Amino acid sequence: MWKPNQPGSPATPEPVRGGTPTPAIEPTPVRPTPSTPTPAAAAATGEQATIGKSLVIKGEVSGSESLYIDGKIEGAINLPGNRVTVGRNGQVAANIMAREVVVLGKVRGNVHASDRIDIRSEGSLTGDVIAARISIEDGAFFKGGIDIRKPGAGDAKAGSAAVATPEAVTVNA
Repeated sequence: MWKPNQPGSPATPEPVRGGTPTPAIEPTPVRPTPSTPTPAAAAATGEQATIGKSLVIKGEVSGSESLYIDGKIEGAINLPGNRVTVGRNGQVAANIMAREVVVLGKVRGNVHASDRIDIRSEGSLTGDVIAARISIEDGAFFKGGIDIRKPGAGDAKAGSAAVATPEAVTVNA
């Protein structure tokens, strides 16, 4: 340990300590800079939250970033403006509201996507769908109704472009 009276040691004087305390400095609010991602930029850069295989969530999931689900969710998923991906191990029993929904696992519930829904070959979706675009790959399972709406269209035109699918649809390769 250094002591001030050791020979050959740096001669830095100890600061003078006064009797009055120094005023506290208020932190300034942090403003987003170009390097700080905004919620919209988070989806564009590929940042997403992940729910792992061993996790089970019962309740409402909401937020402002994309979500990858490999576990189980029961309840509601509300991520407008973001992507929800249900992984191969994912099991969702919830209504989903998002910009884009990709189904690789099992979904039971209504899905409302402002942009698109993509049901991959190993995916299964049981419920009504509202989206601007939908893609169902060969081998995918879908049972429910489809309502295609133009982007930005509200509920005023509900049922105008509805296609009812009362029976299960299985597409074989």
